[in-house]
This record gives sequence, structure tokens and C-alpha cells, in this order.
Amino acid sequence: MSNSIPMPTPVQDTPPSQDFTYDLLVIGSGPGGQRAAIQASKLGKKVAVVEKKAVVGGVCINTGTIPSKTFREAIMHLSGYNERGLYGASYAVKQDITVQDLLLRTSSVMSHELDVVRSQLHRNRIETINAEATFIGPNTVRLRDTRGSDSWRDVTARFIVVAVGTRAARDKNIPFDGKRIIISDDILDLTEMPRTVTVIGGGVIGCEYASMFAALGVRVTLVDKRPRLLEFVDHEITDVLAYQMRQNRMTLRLGEAVSRVEKVRDSLGDRVRVVLASGKEILSDMVLYSVGRVGATNSLNLEAAGLSADDRGRIAVNAHYQTAVGHIYAVGDVIGFPSLASVSMEQGRLASCHAFGVPTQSVPELFPYGIYTIPEISTVGKNEEELTQAGVPYEIGKAQYREIARGQIIGDEQGTLKLIFHLETRELLGVHIIGTGASELIHIGQAVMAFGGTVDYFVNTVFNYPTLAECYKTAAFDGINRLGAAPALEPKLEPAHDVGIVV
Repeated sequence: MSNSIPMPTPVQDTPPSQDFTYDLLVIGSGPGGQRAAIQASKLGKKVAVVEKKAVVGGVCINTGTIPSKTFREAIMHLSGYNERGLYGASYAVKQDITVQDLLLRTSSVMSHELDVVRSQLHRNRIETINAEATFIGPNTVRLRDTRGSDSWRDVTARFIVVAVGTRAARDKNIPFDGKRIIISDDILDLTEMPRTVTVIGGGVIGCEYASMFAALGVRVTLVDKRPRLLEFVDHEITDVLAYQMRQNRMTLRLGEAVSRVEKVRDSLGDRVRVVLASGKEILSDMVLYSVGRVGATNSLNLEAAGLSADDRGRIAVNAHYQTAVGHIYAVGDVIGFPSLASVSMEQGRLASCHAFGVPTQSVPELFPYGIYTIPEISTVGKNEEELTQAGVPYEIGKAQYREIARGQIIGDEQGTLKLIFHLETRELLGVHIIGTGASELIHIGQAVMAFGGTVDYFVNTVFNYPTLAECYKTAAFDGINRLGAAPALEPKLEPAHDVGIVV
């Protein structure tokens, strides 16, 4: 969250005589908006959610998280990617995979998730309004119908949550057409599988889609002006990702800026040429432009509410997700990093609780990060670079999936789990994983960190065998061996004489 604005003064309770249309009005029906609305409804408040699109769910369900992760799962299954380590590089569940094969599964999951969200809002008696919301005052919002009529009405709310999300950034000098030169939203509208793809942008979305296409056998070139991928992730983990990408025949052009993108026609048909500032040229069937996202705040008329957005459309908030106007909150991607659906949900819940005076507890520094590249990445806590910069003494312990029986069984020999712990106290400071199930496996480390646990916890704990969770034990032993010390012993338990057993 951003702290570039002064801490807003908490809003005083509005006098009972003040007549508001709603106790809480939520603008946007993505994960953050949903949780804010449901939490307020559980507190007995009158709540409405405004969504300008025809369906609820926001970017998360309709063009972002759910479709992209389902798209990835379909690729992993049909391409047989996970089993290639066992059956060879040519193994596939289905030959000649089409876009339609992938989208069949995607549309099914999207439909189910939309139904779940609609049901949740309905059973919590939350009014859903299809309209475009525009501020005309700090407590007043004009709702313009988006279903074909020109009707509008003004509503008031004691508290307002802005959860409008983001949209893909576009360069005005690039001739986007939704077919050859696309943004990530356009992938769901593809009609044929490209043979070659150039991805501009090495952020989370760019890396995810680049690795997905590469897993399908598409020749991919990834271009980014930064010298390394995913700069906020532990360097050792991103080094493994870059190696795996190259193993999948992907070309990485890092430290390279794009100077021009143009459509061309040659002997191979309609293609796209990407010209780099260094003079290099890349020809491909399709270009995916993925250079960040901007807050979808341009139509909100924030000035009328006493608010403003930065040059990327983001709204600054304080630790309670209040904006500069204390009774207006903002949550989700519109407030910037980390821009995760899971974090947005928690932000929405916390905002509602704060608005209505309900005490809460949350640990933002332990929010896990999941990146669904192939292989997937998940992290929680600090990485080596952050601890080095802060002058914190630490040691690491690592486990390779190939050392674990489960890794051999599933055919993942490249996965890595890395623990970072304090050199003196052995307190667990960070967990960084790349490999199968990383986004699930991370929660074990997250739980131990939440209770201030040490690396010795993993030594003294028995994990099911064979499982990937054993990586924690192997990594813990590795780290303690680096110290040249013995594991700390757990406290000895006294016999439970009252029940005649010894534990």
C-alpha cells in the first residue's frame, strides 16, 4: 500500500439524523469489493455493490486471475508438461492442442466462479447495481445505467469503498488490434495458436504467459528493459526460473528497450516486427504487450470527492486503507503492490471492519505471493537482498525436489525450497519456493513465521512421506549444518500420570 499521503483523520460516527441510502457503497465487484461488502453485511449494514460491467467478479474472474490460472492448468494437463521428466520430452496427453481446447476448460471454470460470487452476494442480501459510478460529492455517487438506457440516479453512503481494480497499460504508439498485437485481456479471444510469440514485459503477467506458451512448444522471446526478471523475488529463485525458461527454448532479451512495434507481411504471412533500441529485430506471429497495469479510476471523478490518483491511476491509502478523505476507503489493485486477489480480499475485509469499528488483526508482512509461471513460484517474508541491505545476519537452508521421493514420483527434478533464518536466534525470516505446488507449500512456512517459529521446528516435526513438505525438513537440516551446530531440542514433556500414559 502507498503511504505518500498524510494519515487521514478517522471519521466520527455520523449523527443518526443523517439519512444515507446505504451504510456502505462498494464500487467494483472484484475480490476486494466482494469481501468488503460481505463483511459489512455480516455486521448488519445496508450494502450495495456497483459494477459497470454486465457480470460481477471484476478482472479477477473475467479476464485475469481465474482465466489465466485455468488456462495454465489446461496447458499443464494437455501438454503433459509435468510428466515429461518421466516419459520424455515428446510426451503429451493431446497432440496439436488448439486454443479451443484450452478455452473449453477456462470458460467452464469462469462460469462456475461467477455463479458462486452472485450467490454469495445474493444470500448476504447485498444489492448489486449494474451502473457506472461517478462521485459528485464526498458522500454522493451518481449511478449511470450501463444496460442500454440513459437513466441515472444519485445515492449517498456513510462509507464508500473504491475497489475498481486496474486495466492493462497501453502504449499509444503501438498499433494494438486484438489479434496480432494484444494485451493479456485479448488472450481469451484468440482463435488460433501462434507459432512464435514476443512478450514485451518481464513482470508477473508477462512471465506467466510467456512460460505458458513455451510449455506448448511455441517459440517465445521475452523482452524487458530491466536486467533481471521479477526484481522483487529472491535472486536465486529467479535465476532458476530463467534457466527453466531457456530450457523450454525461450529467448530472454533482458536489459533491452523496445523502440518500435509494427505489422509486416512477408513470405510467412502477416507478422509483427519488434525493433529494439539496440538495433535487434524480432519477427513473430504475435506480440503480447504486458508492461504493467493502471488503476481504472479515470471515470470516477475523484476530484469531486476530494481525492486524486497518481500518474498510474492508483489511489494512496493509509494502514487502514483509508484515503485522504477518511470515510472513503480503497482496496485491491487500485492501491498498487502487491496486486494479488488474495491480498485484495483481506484488504476489503479490513476496510469494512475499520469503517464500522470492529477490531481486527492482520499481518501484511506475511502475505504470501504466488506467481503462476511454469514452474510456479511462491514466497513469504524477506529475501536475501532485503536482509543484506538491512544488515540482518542470516543463514539459508535449501532442499532440491530431486532429493525428495515425492519429487521423483511426480517427475519434478528442478524444484527448490529455500529457507532464510536469523543467524543467532534461528527465527524463520523467509521462505522461497520454485516448483510444483509452490503456492500450496508456502503456507507451512507462513504459519511457522506467524508464530515466530525457528528453523528447528522443521527438524523436530514429522511430515507425511512421501510428500513435498519434506523439503522443509531437508532444508532445515541443510541450514543447521551450515551453522556447524546441532538442532535445538524441544522441551521435554512430563508424564501424564492422570490418564496413565506417557507422552
